[in-house]
Amino acid sequence: MGRAALALGALVLTAAVAAPWRWSLPAGVAAPIVPADNPMSAAKVALGRRLFYDADLSIDGTMSCASCHEQKHAFADGNATRPGVHGDPGRRNVPGLANVAWLSSLTSADPRVTTLEAQAMIPIFGLTPVEMGMHGREQEIPRRLARDACYRRQFRAAFPERRGRIDMASVAMALANFERTMVSFDTPADRGELPPEARAGKAVFGRSCAGCHSGPHLTDGRFHAILSVNPSDRGLAEVTGRAEDEGRFRTPSLRNVAVTGPWFHDGSAPTLRDAIARHPVKLDATDTDRLLAYLEALTDHGFIESPAFAYPDDPCGGN
Repeated sequence: MGRAALALGALVLTAAVAAPWRWSLPAGVAAPIVPADNPMSAAKVALGRRLFYDADLSIDGTMSCASCHEQKHAFADGNATRPGVHGDPGRRNVPGLANVAWLSSLTSADPRVTTLEAQAMIPIFGLTPVEMGMHGREQEIPRRLARDACYRRQFRAAFPERRGRIDMASVAMALANFERTMVSFDTPADRGELPPEARAGKAVFGRSCAGCHSGPHLTDGRFHAILSVNPSDRGLAEVTGRAEDEGRFRTPSLRNVAVTGPWFHDGSAPTLRDAIARHPVKLDATDTDRLLAYLEALTDHGFIESPAFAYPDDPCGGN
């Protein structure tokens, strides 16, 4: 290869690494913090989107990330819990992924998981419970993906600085890039387009719920005990070993809450009305109706219908 070709290749490589990701965010919303070793890029987002829907990430090819995180449910599940590939019962309700890039911790009861790259490995390789069933088969996913010419091209485009290496580190980084694009800030509540009952419900929310469901993402990111302690799932106490953490779980975001049920960490509340009734603050029927109207206004229909998050029709990473 001549010097001119080498110089051109180096220029293309530098441009691919340096090309910035352009966030499309409403005024007043700062971009999320992104790990320095995994900067955002369109190529990584496209690759992550394809991987998110690829069941080859599971041991028997029956479960993808999207199997449990369904767009119509704001990337929650619609079931109380979800069994794994071998039929192991699910342990906790699947959380939605709206604005997950801004969350300070990424599981219901383990504050140590603070990056999407780390979280992605839990369902793939985890044992408590077994979900996608790849524990002990860490080289199988790269082997499967490397057989696909489209994937080989996508990994080269997404990771030129790694020479297109196909390994689990790259898989995790691509999935994290895609998940960070799951931005949801376009609800009737965000636009100030609340009907009268929802406006009244916002006032109820402010005095009854906003202490924990606070800020732009409607969560304080802290861990609270709402339900009676279940000895089979001690929540935060399983990590800290402290008695005072028994039954504590992370406050979920309420963005798109009307479509992410059933509710609570164990999916034990089949309706939002039931979930409200099981909180310590008790409301009468009128205030409950008003609050429900406000919670409905937290649904971002553009988010749950956006083609940008849907299954990619082009297997080589197009739209």
